[in-house]
Amino acid sequence: MPVGDYCTREVIVMDGDEPVHVAAELMRRHHVGDVVLVEQREDGRRVPVGIVTDRDLVVELLAPGVALEGLAARDIVTDPLVRVQEGGSLFDALEQMRAHRIRRVPVVAADGALVGILTVDDVIGLLAEMAVALGGVAERQADREARRRP
Repeated sequence: MPVGDYCTREVIVMDGDEPVHVAAELMRRHHVGDVVLVEQREDGRRVPVGIVTDRDLVVELLAPGVALEGLAARDIVTDPLVRVQEGGSLFDALEQMRAHRIRRVPVVAADGALVGILTVDDVIGLLAEMAVALGGVAERQADREARRRP
């Protein structure tokens, strides 16, 4: 199960030099919990260099009362950025997320270009679909067995 088959391809991005409040505004406008910071390369690739989450804003800035004036988005990212390859295993990606205690991870192509983001919500949706499908299999099997009995 490759990560690229299950990640969200529409990613909200910004330049890391923009003010941190821009990240919050983007999250609000697009109803997402993260913004991926990217560098635009000369060849047109957008390469992820950081991620700002709603939790980062609340726990690291708002709760302790940090002044936001003059603070750039790149100033609050955690290093190093964890990334996963779009062709990599979904299970390996989930293990990376668990090991690093993160709920969102940028997905990149072989050349490092951003192609999507994998979130815990994506995986929960996938598991829910699988559970429904498995429930249908069990129900059909029970119906088939009931018809075979006298």
